[in-house]
Amino acid sequence: MLSDPIAALATPPGRSALAVIRVSGAGAFAVAAGVIGGFRTDRPRVALLASFRDAAGKAIDRGLYVVFPGPASYTGEDLVELSCHGGLLAPSRLLAALHAAGARPAAPGEFTRRAVLNGKLDLVQAEAVGDLIDATAPAQARAALRQLDGDLSRRLAELRESLLETQALLSYEIDFPGEDDGPVPPERIVEKLQGVRARIDRLLASAASAERLRAGAVLVLAGRPNVGKSSLFNALLGTDRALVTELPGTTRDAIEAHTDFLDWPVRLVDTAGLWDSPERIDRMGIEVSRRYLQAADLVLLCVETGRDPAEDERAIAAQRPTIVVRTKSDLADGGTSGSDAGMLAVSAVTGAGLGELRRAVAERVFADRIVLADLEPALTRDRHRVALARAQSALAEARPHLEPGSDAALASHHVREATSALEELLGAVDVEEVLDRVFGSFCVGK
Repeated sequence: MLSDPIAALATPPGRSALAVIRVSGAGAFAVAAGVIGGFRTDRPRVALLASFRDAAGKAIDRGLYVVFPGPASYTGEDLVELSCHGGLLAPSRLLAALHAAGARPAAPGEFTRRAVLNGKLDLVQAEAVGDLIDATAPAQARAALRQLDGDLSRRLAELRESLLETQALLSYEIDFPGEDDGPVPPERIVEKLQGVRARIDRLLASAASAERLRAGAVLVLAGRPNVGKSSLFNALLGTDRALVTELPGTTRDAIEAHTDFLDWPVRLVDTAGLWDSPERIDRMGIEVSRRYLQAADLVLLCVETGRDPAEDERAIAAQRPTIVVRTKSDLADGGTSGSDAGMLAVSAVTGAGLGELRRAVAERVFADRIVLADLEPALTRDRHRVALARAQSALAEARPHLEPGSDAALASHHVREATSALEELLGAVDVEEVLDRVFGSFCVGK
């Protein structure tokens, strides 16, 4: 059932000061009353102190609860949030008592799914909830908050409204064909569709950088063995993640870690050195390195200070977006740092040049988001891009049918297809498969 009472832990299990459990749905107040001593609903959105007991009347804990009568709640249903002490025992006993009182365990993402079904959020905003929870860098959190606030949703709703207006104009043309003095000149319809297509193009152009923002840009440290890749990897992370020795070939597999450069999310990858090794295990590591090179958003090609890049290293820079990093600058005469003919000199020992490298990477990988001050709404998921591409394709098919003597009904059909793509994207239509895909990755308490 879509409205039966559900209950789930909304905070991570484990040792903590507090744990929060949510109950939502028709009958949520009755369920809560079976567990909360002196339960009352006449003081909504006010934290009240109470004792929590199981079905046998045994004390579980003493804590706070807050009542949110629907539709003024997160889910749009009657909802109760209970705060008890953290740890493993008290929350699990309280949750078991709520289940015994009539609530069933919530499915992953079911609270937010109900919020969508009850009109509290649209699908794009619901995805932003998950993005905000998963954010590891400030820029990701800012983008998720803007999407949750409805920036992208409003842009998509405006596009949908324009298409609905176009359909209305086409309907007049279908019902009153050949009206010389009619109120709908064909060029007006064409102009309107061209405007919609231009706006969709701008959104589609944002997809690559926005998806990179959401997932984190893949930065691959590459180069020959013992050029200082692992030392630079550790220095950029601020912790020793990769094993560093003076022996070449120490790193034989890729090591990946998440961090941020100037608030922008990156996935930093330390790879095995690129060389012609006679050892099979080394060659396997080198093959992994080459696969990461092909997937990299940006390659940090490490070359020791004082040595010019060789032909094989220049080939990497010619094939992939690359910043050449001169490592071990502290060993050079005068301890040089900064840039040298487009190369950035750094020292993992002294930290020289690391700030400049972080800035150069952020400006290179997230240039368009920085230029826009990251304020323009953008497509953050492949689902968004696919739906808008489908809408764009449908509008392209509608264009030939707007010529004089063509069939306006066919044009209307294609415009309707484009509108449906936007409605599916926003969740304005009931598409169970889309809902399952969106909420399948959520935690049960959200």
